[in-house]
Amino acid sequence: MKKNLLYGLIALIIGLMAGYFIFGSSEKTIPEEAAETETAQMWTCSMHPQIMQPEPGDCPICGMDLIPAEQGEEGLSAEQFTLTETAMALADIRTLKLDAGSAGERSVELTGKIRENEEMNKIQASYFAGRIEDLRVNSTGETVRKGQLLATIYSPELVAAQQELITSASMRNSQPELYRAVRKKLKLWKLTELQIAEIEESGKVKEYFPIYATVSGTITEKLVQEGDYVKEGQPLFRIADLSSVWAVFDAYENQSSLLEEGQPITLATKAFPNDSIIATIDFIDPLMNTATRTISVRVELKNDQKRLKPGMFVSGEVELQHASDESGLYIPSSAILWTGERSVVYVKTDPEKAVFEMREVRLGPSAGERELVLSGLNSGDEIVVNGTFTVDAAAQLQGKPSMMNQTENGSEGDDFQVRTDLPEINAENVPEAFRNDFEKLLSKYMDLTKALSSDKANEAGDAAETLNAILERMNDKTGVKEAEEFWKKTRSDLSLHLKNLQQAESIEAQRREFQSVSSLMIEAAKTFGVKNMVYQQYCPMANNNQGAYWLSFSKEIENPYFGASMHKCGETSEMIEPY
Repeated sequence: MKKNLLYGLIALIIGLMAGYFIFGSSEKTIPEEAAETETAQMWTCSMHPQIMQPEPGDCPICGMDLIPAEQGEEGLSAEQFTLTETAMALADIRTLKLDAGSAGERSVELTGKIRENEEMNKIQASYFAGRIEDLRVNSTGETVRKGQLLATIYSPELVAAQQELITSASMRNSQPELYRAVRKKLKLWKLTELQIAEIEESGKVKEYFPIYATVSGTITEKLVQEGDYVKEGQPLFRIADLSSVWAVFDAYENQSSLLEEGQPITLATKAFPNDSIIATIDFIDPLMNTATRTISVRVELKNDQKRLKPGMFVSGEVELQHASDESGLYIPSSAILWTGERSVVYVKTDPEKAVFEMREVRLGPSAGERELVLSGLNSGDEIVVNGTFTVDAAAQLQGKPSMMNQTENGSEGDDFQVRTDLPEINAENVPEAFRNDFEKLLSKYMDLTKALSSDKANEAGDAAETLNAILERMNDKTGVKEAEEFWKKTRSDLSLHLKNLQQAESIEAQRREFQSVSSLMIEAAKTFGVKNMVYQQYCPMANNNQGAYWLSFSKEIENPYFGASMHKCGETSEMIEPY
């Protein structure tokens, strides 16, 4: 009996232990696996949302720190999405709440230079021919007064005329008409009555005759040297009266509708930053400078103390009162993403949480660093003003409407791609003159690339203008029959896109044209060959996420399509070997 009881107890203990290991470990294992599944976190790049990694680290494309990917949240509309506090801090995302003060009166800021008042510029000329014997004014910048002696001149014609005067004066009673004609000729040569009378009374001819200033002002240009021979009417000096000067500003095309003659303008110079000048706009040039896409705005200023000097930089601020735009709001330009014909902003819809949605807006004229929003926003809306591109990338990552997404009408980007059916020619058959011209073209194209990668729109416009000038000088004769038609078409297309780039009103528009310019340059480089190694590089995010190419002399990536926002985004897709 005792032995049976012992066997029973052993069996019971073994059964309990088996049950513990089977059911106890199972109960623990299931929650741990579930917890691991629930806490799984993916990491992505704010600039390249297609990157997804299970662990934090660096983006393999641009090297930026990865951020936590959003897991989605209930209670949001189809257009809304959220960002974590970590992502907000890393991207330095800042917002601005619009209020009634964002509408109405604003100002346009202009920059320009002090220039001479052209209406006050005069020319001091020689009224008779001769040789300058003594020049009393020797440098520009000197101040002269009306009647001041400027030079003495030896004039054979004047010597002869003086002799005629002396002779005719002795016959004034018998030949009065001859006498009057000689005097009139001397008066036309700007001799005074006193000088003429002195010659008559003395009966002596003056060999050297003085030239007196006919106006007062500052010598801005000296046109002769001592000993020069001058003709009758030849300019000797340019004299400017600097008691009145012009402040000439360049207004951009989209600012022209905000300006009109008679508007008050407040001016300040770097030389006297604490002194402001209140004036009015006197003149707005009716013609636009097609090279810079600007219009000249002129203000006339009194300058009795000569404090304002031609060449000084000057800034102007024109206060605006948009009575017709009372429903409009002014927002910082940094808040707006331009894409084709659309302009979009991101609105923070929840004051307590980082919930955003994209909003399309209609813009009016810009005022300095602000843009007038005619529709799409209301007073009280909170918009993103810093880190806008990061927010847009997050929207794309979560499948929400974004600037980068295709519209209902398809992609807004240019679908111009590099051709593959290029003419096959031997680069050695291309004339040396054409090769040299093409290398100049390629070198200036690299300047254009550098300007766009540095976000310098003005330098990009200048580079495009120079590129077009080089292109116009190039010959259509490539020396290779197979490439004649190809180069004619390429040259024509290049010229068109360069002109469009030069006239573009924004750097975004410049970059759209640059894509086509780059494709054409790649085709030409592959067809005619290059003297040095050239790298064909590619950014998958450019051209509305369809990708775009460019050329570089360096293997290092400097993205011209995004500039500083994604400077290192891209890769070298091909190398064009030198011939």
